[in-house]
Amino acid sequence: MDMIQGIKERRSIRRFKDMPVPRETLEEIVEAASYAPSWKNSQTVRYYIADRKELLDQIATEECLMGFRHNMNIIAGSPALVVLASVAGRSGYERDGSSSTAKGSHWESFDAGAAAMAFCLAAHEKGLGTVIMGIFDEDKVRQVIRLPEDQRISALISIGYPDEEPKVPPRKAPKELMSFL
Repeated sequence: MDMIQGIKERRSIRRFKDMPVPRETLEEIVEAASYAPSWKNSQTVRYYIADRKELLDQIATEECLMGFRHNMNIIAGSPALVVLASVAGRSGYERDGSSSTAKGSHWESFDAGAAAMAFCLAAHEKGLGTVIMGIFDEDKVRQVIRLPEDQRISALISIGYPDEEPKVPPRKAPKELMSFL
């Protein structure tokens, strides 16, 4: 697939077919996403994949998703969910723990965002749909998946075979988004 075409065609998918995603396919997607850029090549992003119904149901609760029904329904109907996490205190910091820039931990989110998009584009290439979700209680999800203490959750990403074809939402014109200096 042409990369620009893939960027333009990829959509957030919120309804999935009742078909499991092979673990080998998920591994190929994570392998591709591992090439996303990161602060000083720190590669701190981690992909925790829940593909068992019991675990998905434990995450798709009022407590874990702060009562946000929309995300509860998406996750409950997903064949798999990626809990995207990052090793804390490394992106944007020197090895001695001092901050490298005034942005501090901002780079952790930046790296996670780049990795999430790489993951979603690789999934799209494989015929899978994804949606990135940000409304969740980090401590509750952490407990359910037993996330190591040195990591923070950046996002939840549902993944599966699409059971919908969302239309392209309106896009701003490049002239609204850029300025030549």
